[in-house]
Amino acid sequence: MFIFDSQSEFFRSPQGGIKEGTPITLKVYVKKKYGTPIIRIDKRNDYQCSLYKETTMKWVGTEKSHDLYEALFAINDVGNYFYSFIFDKDNSSPNYGLLIYSKSFTTPSWIKGGIIYHIFVDRFYRSNILSKSSDIITRNDWGGIPNYLPIEGEIKNNDYFGGNLEGIKTKLPYLSELGITVIYLSPVFEAYSNHKYDVGDYLSIDPMFGNEQSFKELVTDAKKYSISIILDGVFSHTGVDSVYFNKYGHYDSTGAYQSQDSSYFDWYIFNNWNHDYACWWGIKTLPTINKESKSYIDFITGENGVLKYWQKRGVKGWRLDVADELPNKFLEALRTASKNEDSESFIAGEVWEDAADKFSYGKLKEYFCGEQLDSVTNYPLRNAIIEYIENKDCEMLNRTMGFIIEKYPPQAVNCLMNILGTHDTVRILTALGCTEIPESKHKRADYKLSIEELKKGTALLKIASLLQFTLPGIPCIYYGDEAGIEGFEDPFNRRCFPWGHENNEILNHYKMLSHLRKNSVFAEGKYKCLSHDKGVFIFERCDKDKNIVIATNLSDKTITLNFSTPKKNYLSKASNNSFDLESNKFLILI
Repeated sequence: MFIFDSQSEFFRSPQGGIKEGTPITLKVYVKKKYGTPIIRIDKRNDYQCSLYKETTMKWVGTEKSHDLYEALFAINDVGNYFYSFIFDKDNSSPNYGLLIYSKSFTTPSWIKGGIIYHIFVDRFYRSNILSKSSDIITRNDWGGIPNYLPIEGEIKNNDYFGGNLEGIKTKLPYLSELGITVIYLSPVFEAYSNHKYDVGDYLSIDPMFGNEQSFKELVTDAKKYSISIILDGVFSHTGVDSVYFNKYGHYDSTGAYQSQDSSYFDWYIFNNWNHDYACWWGIKTLPTINKESKSYIDFITGENGVLKYWQKRGVKGWRLDVADELPNKFLEALRTASKNEDSESFIAGEVWEDAADKFSYGKLKEYFCGEQLDSVTNYPLRNAIIEYIENKDCEMLNRTMGFIIEKYPPQAVNCLMNILGTHDTVRILTALGCTEIPESKHKRADYKLSIEELKKGTALLKIASLLQFTLPGIPCIYYGDEAGIEGFEDPFNRRCFPWGHENNEILNHYKMLSHLRKNSVFAEGKYKCLSHDKGVFIFERCDKDKNIVIATNLSDKTITLNFSTPKKNYLSKASNNSFDLESNKFLILI
């Protein structure tokens, strides 16, 4: 009855999220008997939709048994929309999504084309072992298995291997050689646990990691290597052991747990003070923040707030923990505060799904409408890459790239955090190499890939990381993935960096990718899929001056690529019009 492809530049132009007021062209082929179609545009408001406008399309030509219709219109109001084609009272098309963003929406140019390196501070490198209190376990077996068994029925996360800010500073030459342009630090604010997601004091560096002076020195020295620092902003909850809640009385403050007259009382949600309080995912050590509290919002985003405090000390941006739990108004206040301090600050949210069509707590999120985020953690791409590699079928990868290019604003696409591993996921080498996951946690703790599993995982990781580095966005390396760290779920994915015992085959591959990333085409170059046929995925990145083709082959056969003009193999330097691509291999053609 009709032919339309929402991801085709011919049928819908421009692609991606669209700036408010920009002319939009839609075309559709319709079988002759159905007559002139109408475009219906609905604006989305949480789970409700309301008619925004209807536009009658114009006939522009005929091809075989179809008429081609076209419409040109603009949407002047920022938000999320659906559009559909109505052919008659009984026939219409499905709904297609459309995101309209603010004309003022820009993202930082300095971060595009770079490489982010995610450091879990306690496990990266130790310069000096610091002692904090008698209630922690100081480990002297760098590289040992992190504690994972409950103590008195509770997993305390209180074993420290001693990684610190001074250690990161010491390893800046290594990071520079790896091509890193941004260090993303897991939480560094004072807290009880080794992971620091239980914030104790937003305005203090944890003593196990250093102090404000050592933080300033890290920022200053990193700049000498053209490396910027972004921090993990944990604003959805604090720790019970904090200045603000102070359940155990460890702080010289009147916390919300201690008194209803506390200046922090309305930061939290008590069902029955002080015995029953809302906590993050049921974890009693993590009381949930009331994100509607004006005093809390001011504390984070105000003129003397947490954001500006650390940005004045050189921080270039924030990765927002569980961004889905931060209300739209809070995110807007956060962006305003951060950008007022530094218009080029970078704001990325932890989002696990399609960020252009995300509902959370009954609300439609507006991450990319221009008033909230610059970027998100690109979990959909991670999942699609793993699906492609495990099942030798690139259909999901092609679909995922299709919806990203179709829905996201291009300035957001170019700074997506492309991840393969994080502190919340199985190590990517283990995920790709392991043939069978042990059932017991004890066995998973001790598990090490066999020689054959390591060989398989290494070959597949090379393809996965190539995609991570060359598809639109910015690769975010989870510390040690480039060195071949293995491990299943938390805390086994948080092992110490194996200094002196790196997997050099993997490390050299990452260094090659780092060199490749210096090509300007990966900053803001266009993406186009050339072929997606089960195990074979081929795409190009191009700008005005350059064109690079990336081809991966997970089929069981060698394939031949033919081009009308000669191209050069990036690795072998050989030029030709024809290239053979073996099974489980890749090509980079310039």
